[in-house]
Amino acid sequence: MRAMKSGLLPTLTGLLLSLLLTACSDSEQSSGGHTAQPPAELQPLRILRPRKVEGVGYLPRQGLPQTEELALLERFARQHGMSPEYVYADGYDELIPRLLAGEADIIAANLTVTASRKQQIHFTTPVAYVREQIIARRGEAPENAHDLAGRSVAVHAADSYHETLQTLLGQRFQPPFTIQLVDESIPTEVILRGVAQGRYDLAVADSNLADVVLGYHDDLQVAFSLGSVRSIAWAIHPNNSSLLTQLNDFLGKHHLASDEKQLHRDDLKKIKERKVLRLLTRNNAATYFLWRGELLGFEYELARRFAKEHDLRLEVIVPPGRDALIPWLKEGRGDLIAASLTVTPEREAQGVTFSRPYHHVSEIVVTRSDDNSLQSLQDLTGRTIVVRRSSAYWQSLQALQQEGIEFVLQAAPEQLETEELINRVASGEYDLTVADSHILDIELTWREDIQAAFPLGEPRPHGWAVRKENRQLLAAIDRFLEKEYRGLFYNITYKKYFKDPKRILSHVEQRVDSASAGALSPYDELAQKYARRYGLDWRLVISQMFQESRFDATARSWAGALGLMQVLPRTGRELGLENLRDPETGLHAGVKYLHWLMRRFEPELPIAERTWFALAAYNAGIGHVRDARRLARELGHDPDRWFDNVEQAMLLLATQRHARKARHGYVRGHEPVNYVRQIRNRYLAYIKLKQRDTPAQVSRNDVTHLMPNPAVGRKATSAPASGSPKPR
Repeated sequence: MRAMKSGLLPTLTGLLLSLLLTACSDSEQSSGGHTAQPPAELQPLRILRPRKVEGVGYLPRQGLPQTEELALLERFARQHGMSPEYVYADGYDELIPRLLAGEADIIAANLTVTASRKQQIHFTTPVAYVREQIIARRGEAPENAHDLAGRSVAVHAADSYHETLQTLLGQRFQPPFTIQLVDESIPTEVILRGVAQGRYDLAVADSNLADVVLGYHDDLQVAFSLGSVRSIAWAIHPNNSSLLTQLNDFLGKHHLASDEKQLHRDDLKKIKERKVLRLLTRNNAATYFLWRGELLGFEYELARRFAKEHDLRLEVIVPPGRDALIPWLKEGRGDLIAASLTVTPEREAQGVTFSRPYHHVSEIVVTRSDDNSLQSLQDLTGRTIVVRRSSAYWQSLQALQQEGIEFVLQAAPEQLETEELINRVASGEYDLTVADSHILDIELTWREDIQAAFPLGEPRPHGWAVRKENRQLLAAIDRFLEKEYRGLFYNITYKKYFKDPKRILSHVEQRVDSASAGALSPYDELAQKYARRYGLDWRLVISQMFQESRFDATARSWAGALGLMQVLPRTGRELGLENLRDPETGLHAGVKYLHWLMRRFEPELPIAERTWFALAAYNAGIGHVRDARRLARELGHDPDRWFDNVEQAMLLLATQRHARKARHGYVRGHEPVNYVRQIRNRYLAYIKLKQRDTPAQVSRNDVTHLMPNPAVGRKATSAPASGSPKPR
């Protein structure tokens, strides 16, 4: 149920955190003559944990569950501007009462989720999954529960273990054994040591703790497991729903999006070996966005077609700001950038090479619809233009400085997209901005509060960017763009995003992106409710719901599966749920079934892998997933990893050679493989969508005064650019 951690760790962690915050504070002081301000006091995050018992000496070790929990919580605190503060309980029986009394914000003690505890407190999504195991001295281990007769098992009264053992005693076929209650202040790790030393006969420990302790106690062994897989989670006061939401969002990203940080700088040959093409882009209406659960965007569709031609799976990576696109490419976080980037010498000097142009746009000055004062470039005198420093607009406007036009150039926050800058111009927060003509075309389709003034110059080319050394990839991209540019697919796609007012308006109204605080689906509240109940990430539930029914509560499959989550009526009855076409009942049934599947896999699996296996089982059946894991092991793949391992074996189960040897026979392997990948990609898109940021303060270094110039421009409008569910 929990593990102990040295009392020195909070002190050391606090010291390191203080040093980190001091360093950050020093680095963030203004370099433009501003007086340094003392750092703002951080909001505390009060973490309740068991106190180390005095006089018991043991060395805390890496991998102990509570050590891992606290490290994860400290990371959460830093990301949310909080300072971790530790509150200590003398015994495990004090944890829940002290949380409910308001003495702490969260319990982090390797706490098992039980029905009785859920009646008092709220739990986050699981931090881990475990089995409760009987631990004995080597050579003295009982083989099963019947062999406990006459033995004594040491536990705390407040443990979930105690509850499990009492249930075991209550079963009539069980011979009696003795439960030895241990002082609540003694950590489970110390009890296990007592077993090794002969002070206790037997003990119970969660499998994650037992794995660590038995790694340095050769004189102990696992006898057998008690019951089914259990969830470990953090405990929150029932009234603190805001913290619960933040923690669940954080844990979802930590578990399910943690494999995106691998660095590869390989050329096309190695990319094809990995079978994944990583696209760096930004979330906006011109490049990549979510619409009714679909991944869409002009750049996204072009890149997806390119990937398909080379038999590659496309993965989308969205950096936090546009200024990170090229650095992330050079670091190896992605393979190419397709983000409506204007080809400029300044960008090429950063170490990237651009493809042949696939799009041409004009850079248009944007103002409010009631501002008719801009007729030429000279009319910019005395005005303030706000653009991102990393944008091509910045260089274009600096060029006007050399021509003598005097206006203020102000740097916008890098995380803001051009459409967000346009919105701030419309609201009066910013004076003027600049936008590519195709972006302005989209905005002018649905809004009347802004207008195009005039272009800054001639149309400019867009290109995809790759690392300079990736010549194979560049050549393949150039061949692709030469073939597609102005072809049928290109023209249809271009019209869909930039020239079809009805479709554009639909995209704007139902788009989920950085400029929108809208819902992911019509059923967000229900998804959040049942995701909390069963310890899942609600955005994963939404992603699966779209995959199953496209949010249609009346959907029915050819096999008779019903409702939002396409559950078979017999499965619904087994879960205790009828009327699957009722949105809440159907959603509840699907989430409950997915939770049941997740608990069918061994607790040693990481939560992310458990999730992907459960989704595959939801689609194809758990028997086929087990067959695929066995086949993966035979083929030398990792049977505990879904992507690029078990999924490859799943594909082979569609062939006669492998299907005839499988316990559950043939399966259309591409269906669960595509099912899991599409849900994962949509989920990752959901968690990357950032809400609108508050305006950042602009330092004096972000303001440039430009000199006047007699050049005359003309007023322009936005210039056209040249150029089936499985049964369950």
